[in-house]
Amino acid sequence: MTGLADDIRAREGDWVEVECKLLDPADRSSNLPPETAEKPLMMWVKGFALGEAAVGEELTVETMTGRKVTGSLSAVDPGYFITYGKPIPELGHVGRDLRARLDAYRAAVAAGDAEPAEGGER
Repeated sequence: MTGLADDIRAREGDWVEVECKLLDPADRSSNLPPETAEKPLMMWVKGFALGEAAVGEELTVETMTGRKVTGSLSAVDPGYFITYGKPIPELGHVGRDLRARLDAYRAAVAAGDAEPAEGGER
C-alpha cells in the first residue's frame, strides 16, 4: 500500500506549489537567533506544472508572471492561507457602529436636521 503523498500527482498544467531551499544553515547570516539559524531558508512558489510529478519529486513550474522555478512538489491545487492573527474583540463592533453612525448622519442631513461636513455632499 502506498502512502497518501505517493498517490498525489500533478499533471502538466495543474496549479501546484513547489518548495525550494534557498540557503543551507551554514550559509545563513551569523546574526540570526539560533533557532532560526539552524534551519535552511526555504521558499514556496505557486505556479502551473510544466511536467508530471508526485509530491516530493522535482518539478518545474511557471508562475503567473512567467518565471520558471524548479523545486520539490509540495501541493497540488494549493489554496491561500493568510492570517493576521486572532480578531481583537474590542474592535469587532467598530465597522457596524461606524456604518450606523454614518447612516444616522446622512438621514439627519437629508432631513435638514444637520449641516453636511465640509467637502461633503448636500
